[in-house]
Amino acid sequence: MDSDSRLQAIKWERPQLTILNQLLLPHASEYLNIHNSAEGHHAITSMQTRGAPAIAIVAALSLAAEVSSMSFINGQEAREHIYKQLEYLQTSRPTAVNLFDAVTKLKQTVRNSSTEDVCNAYIAAAEKMLVDDVLDNKRIGKYGSDFIGKRSGGCRVNLLTHCNTGALATAGHGTALGIVRTMWNEKLLDHVYCTETRPYNQGARLTAYELVVEKIPSTLVCDSAVSALMQQLLLKPTGCGAVVVGADRVAANGDTANKIGTYQLAIAAKHHGCDFIVAAPFTSVDLDMISGRDIVIEQRSPNEITAASGFTSNSVDNAGTLMRESLQIAPVGMDAWNPSFDVTPAHLITAIVTEKGVFVKQQGVDTFDMAGPPAIS
Repeated sequence: MDSDSRLQAIKWERPQLTILNQLLLPHASEYLNIHNSAEGHHAITSMQTRGAPAIAIVAALSLAAEVSSMSFINGQEAREHIYKQLEYLQTSRPTAVNLFDAVTKLKQTVRNSSTEDVCNAYIAAAEKMLVDDVLDNKRIGKYGSDFIGKRSGGCRVNLLTHCNTGALATAGHGTALGIVRTMWNEKLLDHVYCTETRPYNQGARLTAYELVVEKIPSTLVCDSAVSALMQQLLLKPTGCGAVVVGADRVAANGDTANKIGTYQLAIAAKHHGCDFIVAAPFTSVDLDMISGRDIVIEQRSPNEITAASGFTSNSVDNAGTLMRESLQIAPVGMDAWNPSFDVTPAHLITAIVTEKGVFVKQQGVDTFDMAGPPAIS
């Protein structure tokens, strides 16, 4: 699988699924074997694997690994087992629409397959998802690079990105980080800034890791420093450029659910005159959701805010066994509100880039028509 990336978070060689344990990054690269849907579910809920596209693929392939080693009395028994396990896998992350879309399509495949070929049809469909994701991400990267490049007059620009949307969050190349990667290859990028992305630090741990590995000029910034950064970038010849982010779910009107902190980035971008670009596969678009008000937001443990966890400096410096320690930050007994995502209103978004093309709002309209054709394709 050619992903144009040095990193591969998902490996599949029938019937073996292997994933990169992202909880150990950036200090260790450990691959985990996933044998069944229960292990796939755990990998997703524990965030050993994360990112909306990757979640859907790992869920699908974990069940493919499971049925590869099972025997069924007949095709109907196989169908019932696959349906049941897909419903179970769907509970792992409620906000990521890619997972729900994958479940729907895989059920349809199984429903339409012959009785003798249920398992093989399912496995082939899950494998195709892995291949298609890389191709879709490359298209997103190219559409996004061309769009931003045209708006900058072909000049190099500065970009800001949030959370992790690269090869670690997908089957390869990435969505928003795929645009960054493509622009760097096309000499349209001057510098990229990535947020730490509290409280789970996906930016500091994962995006920073990808950028260092790919040798892309980059700087890590605190989430709370973004507005000050934009103010400073406006003083430079390369300007503020654009903010590029991913999406876990896009409503029919363009309202976008993404990692917590995205909404405030969009507000800051609007104030400073920076483009705000959402990059996501069309599977992230939920046309049944009229607006962002309908999107269910996952709530995570308060402990992620009240305490901090990481590897000791000594264990990292000595390149030995990594030692994880937890530090209590807030007073014991303090409650915390910890939504995993927020919703950015469509009126703050400049464009939504998918593998189908670039969606923009019509003049004088504050929302997108995601059910219609893209403006640029």
